Amino acid sequence: MMSRQVYVDEIEGQARLRAREAKLAQNAADDDSNLNQHQTQDELMEIIEQGKTIAGKAWETALVPFHAAVSKPAQKAYLGTFLFASASLFLLGLSTIAYALFYYNFVPQVSVERTIHLQFGDGHPYGTATLDSSLTSLQPYDVSLLLHLPRTPSNQAAGNFMLDLSLQSPLPRTPSSTDKLLPEVALTRRLAHSRRPAILTYSSPIIDTASTLTGLPFYVLGWKTESEVVEVNMFEGVEFAKGWANVPQEVKLVVEADEKMQFYEVGIRIFAKFGGLRWIMYHHRILSYVIFTSMFWSSSMISTLIAWIVLSSYLSTGSTAVKEEPTSPKIKAEPSEAEKYEPSLMEGLSDTSRTFPTLGRHKPLTFTGREGGAHRGGDARVKQEDEVLESTGVQPLIAEADDEDDTIGTSAFRDSGIGTSLDEGQRARVQRRKKNATMSGLAN
Repeated sequence: MMSRQVYVDEIEGQARLRAREAKLAQNAADDDSNLNQHQTQDELMEIIEQGKTIAGKAWETALVPFHAAVSKPAQKAYLGTFLFASASLFLLGLSTIAYALFYYNFVPQVSVERTIHLQFGDGHPYGTATLDSSLTSLQPYDVSLLLHLPRTPSNQAAGNFMLDLSLQSPLPRTPSSTDKLLPEVALTRRLAHSRRPAILTYSSPIIDTASTLTGLPFYVLGWKTESEVVEVNMFEGVEFAKGWANVPQEVKLVVEADEKMQFYEVGIRIFAKFGGLRWIMYHHRILSYVIFTSMFWSSSMISTLIAWIVLSSYLSTGSTAVKEEPTSPKIKAEPSEAEKYEPSLMEGLSDTSRTFPTLGRHKPLTFTGREGGAHRGGDARVKQEDEVLESTGVQPLIAEADDEDDTIGTSAFRDSGIGTSLDEGQRARVQRRKKNATMSGLAN
């Protein structure tokens, strides 16, 4: 019966042990699951934080160009760029205008044409034309005459005829009182003169008749006339000296012929023969514009930059206040050895000696009071008083001693409040003086 009970108890104990182990295993599993769950939550939080950090860094990285674009240095750079671009465009416009004025004044007209109206009457036909200021000094010119002549029998019979051409300028003169009485006569000065022959193109009667018959419809319709234009070169490379008085302002033509001639129209053509810089500027206008405008623009920019630097330095110098240098403080003179022990300088010192500790292993500081200085003079005075008393034998009064004690006690030497007003040395000397004075009185 007992063995069965023991067996049952063992089985129950084993059951309880298994239940406890199962419970412990369940608790361990729960703890592991809770730990895993917490770890998972922590990992998720870390991932979220990392994501936020990465997103924040990405956002900050994306905003870096924007911050750099709106920063103060960038704004200053924008303002400087705007001012530079505005000044550049303005100076480019001025350079273009300057080049246009330079081209207009330096490069003359390439071709000048005028009509000469001939005058018929007594003598040979002649005519004049005004050139104004179309020509330029130190510039070669080719001058030619254009004669529009009808093919009349008289013109053909004239054969060779002479053309006399003069380039002249008005002669400057001072007005006088007799100018009103004399008829107006144009005073001119001849600058260039040329005589050249001219003739109509010859054609035989048969050729002339065949040409007329062939072009008869054109003659009838008015598309063709029986006339001829004769061009005669009068000057080649004529050049005028420097100065407005040496440049021709009018031309004069005289036609010399044995027969009376008929003219439809007479004109003069003056063609400039450019060379050097004028030839380049006229035949390569775009290249010349780019080069000269760049030169004008560069010089303008350099001048503007120099003026800006000078003006900025002047304004900055004028606006900056000149700082006065501070006066050097006066060095306090140290009292001499004799002045150190004067009562007036030792007025605020204490009578009691003190020792003050110092940091580290330094020697402590010692204050000896006024005994080392002020009492030196006091010892000398006491010695003198003792000698006087011994030589005269006068006994001091008790009141004087009391007064002396009061004087010493109420001296001007103030105490700091530490110790007594009289030290032991002074008190011993006072007592000795009193004793000597009493002994002297008794001896007498």
